[in-house]
Amino acid sequence: MDKFVVKGGAPLRGEIATSGAKNSALPALAATLLTDQKVVLRRIPRVRDVRTMQRLLVDIGAKAEVDGECVQIQVAGVRSPEAPYELVKTMRASSLVLGPLVARARRARVSLPGGCAIGARPINLHLAGLEQLGAKIEQAHGYIEATAPQGLRGAAVRFERITVTGTEDLMMAAVLAQGETIIDNAAREPEVVDLAALLAKMGAKIEGAGTPTIRIRGVEHLGGADHTIIADRIEAGTFLVAGAITAGELNVTGCVPEHVAALVTKLQAAGAEVAEVAGSTLRIRADGGLRSADVSTAEYPGFATDLQAQYMALMTQAEGIAIITETIFENRFMHAQELARMGANIRLEGNQAIVAGRKELTGAGVIASDLRASASLVLAALVAHGETVIDRVYHIDRGYEKIEKKLAAVGAQIQRVE
Repeated sequence: MDKFVVKGGAPLRGEIATSGAKNSALPALAATLLTDQKVVLRRIPRVRDVRTMQRLLVDIGAKAEVDGECVQIQVAGVRSPEAPYELVKTMRASSLVLGPLVARARRARVSLPGGCAIGARPINLHLAGLEQLGAKIEQAHGYIEATAPQGLRGAAVRFERITVTGTEDLMMAAVLAQGETIIDNAAREPEVVDLAALLAKMGAKIEGAGTPTIRIRGVEHLGGADHTIIADRIEAGTFLVAGAITAGELNVTGCVPEHVAALVTKLQAAGAEVAEVAGSTLRIRADGGLRSADVSTAEYPGFATDLQAQYMALMTQAEGIAIITETIFENRFMHAQELARMGANIRLEGNQAIVAGRKELTGAGVIASDLRASASLVLAALVAHGETVIDRVYHIDRGYEKIEKKLAAVGAQIQRVE
């Protein structure tokens, strides 16, 4: 099991590039199941979750060609409409193949999602939506089995609460359903908009992506497409925090500034200078004089829950007391205990973390509990005195492409060891 060894104290300076978005690549890959034509996807990040999804598509019946960040997928026929536990147990996004498989093959058998333990991400919202489109859903032995022998039918679906993967799953099911589907209380995340753009290129009729109401008129067939994945806003945000926490100066290139606007607002409130220096580049400068700023996570365009752990690491280095409120997942403070091992002063009260800075962090042995928690530990290690050893970095490999090499190129003393 690989580990990161980090020696803190070096400010980060230079340019650091943003990869394609993992959370956009996964539904885009799932969408290739909707057609028998070739789909070309570009700027696909080479991370563990993406490799798992590619293997799943091949098991289902796809032919896949991978050339760096370009992936060509063609599913001429669905050989096995199943996502087995052994393959997808480490990936939360396995449920994304439910909608496409039921829509095209009229049946699917998908293992309940696995992945990191940050709290319940109930799939019941996906299933209720599919049932309203006419699918019959059964659950047994850890699997969801969905069938629609007569095909899916358009319907009006309102999610009880906003769900990104649920919105994406239902969008993919509805594009081949008979009639019109209206998804109300839909997720507005950029990844949803990106999926809609891909589906439109394939011939789907979609309106309203990026708003709370999405309208889809089903078509009989979809074709191939050539599509470039959007930038990873969570990776870009992580790098912005890295520049601030190390009192450095970083140009984060290849990002979409609008997608990280909520984080930028908080970084500026905390005393960092953030400026857009080009259409896809953000420059961050910090002099170490950070001050505390409260934050509450929310659905897009609010402050992303996937950046909460990184922001908590930053607040350990800010003057004053910051209150961080987590509204999306109930178990997403597991990194707080590991940060405390490094000297952070954090008190948990329900869904709030009270962070007292400015605390001098020291190197320690810590364990990554989930994808974003592992990123927060890397950030804390960059400013800690001495050496930090981060175990179970396979979590970070699920969502960040060669993060240790990117950080080392801008001055971080970090290496991966087996």
